[in-house]
Amino acid sequence: MSKSTFPALVKFRTAQNPTPRWGFVHGDLNSPDSAVSDLDDSINLDTILTTAKPLSLLASLAAETAGLEISQKISDIELLAPIESQEVWGAGVTYYRSKVARQEESKSGGSFYDLVYSADRPELFFKATPHRTVGPNQAIRVRSDSNWCVPEPELALVFSSRLELIGVTIGDDVSARDIEGENPLYLPQAKMHIACCALGPGIVPVEALPAREKTVIRVHIVRNGQTVVDGSTTLDQMKRGFDELAGWLGRDNSFPHGVILLTGTGVVPPDDFSMQPGDMVHLSITGIGTLTNRVEKG
Repeated sequence: MSKSTFPALVKFRTAQNPTPRWGFVHGDLNSPDSAVSDLDDSINLDTILTTAKPLSLLASLAAETAGLEISQKISDIELLAPIESQEVWGAGVTYYRSKVARQEESKSGGSFYDLVYSADRPELFFKATPHRTVGPNQAIRVRSDSNWCVPEPELALVFSSRLELIGVTIGDDVSARDIEGENPLYLPQAKMHIACCALGPGIVPVEALPAREKTVIRVHIVRNGQTVVDGSTTLDQMKRGFDELAGWLGRDNSFPHGVILLTGTGVVPPDDFSMQPGDMVHLSITGIGTLTNRVEKG
């Protein structure tokens, strides 16, 4: 096993032990039969992302579990959002489709979205704290004062405290398009609130992703048993590179516990769609798996 390869890293709890802990999933993240090994209680995402060599630590921990007989399965656990003390940040207008959507929703015409799409400096914004972030099968929330709210399926980058890229997961940047569209200065209210972000199902190495043109990012939304949204894009449609985003994120900033960066969306539901309570939102990325959340309204 190379130093950059490790099984999917997950945060979970069980009915017998409700204390959250970390472990590896040996197999498909979305298969109920995949084995789940426990890590020592002293190991969590904070300790991993703040060590001098996070990838070497992950490889060493993975090697310790290799060959072990593991009886615990995904069906025995409850997956939680793979986060500890990290901030969640977002990058915006990194796909052409996102640029067009933001211009269409903006009551002022949105020329600034066109400018940021082509500018050297990307749009970066603070998205969520851990307590505003939910995990698989938990509820994401539509703001009580929004009537046009959508999920945004995004590749999430997990960086160490030194901004070394450690792995990737799936992120949902829940966004109130009507609030942002009314005035761009309302962006923090459109983006940041209770259960405004979902992460999961686990963190995998970047090497788990296929070629960018084969990495499919998909959103599938079900309402009352019927598909109401089904769309996808590919990672090669993202205008900016991982290193580029990390460079801007770390400029005059620091992340003592590491940071998770959502990289923008290239899949935008139709303008006449808004999430409703009871909807089931399924976001999937090739090489990672599927993140499922139900919808509630504040």
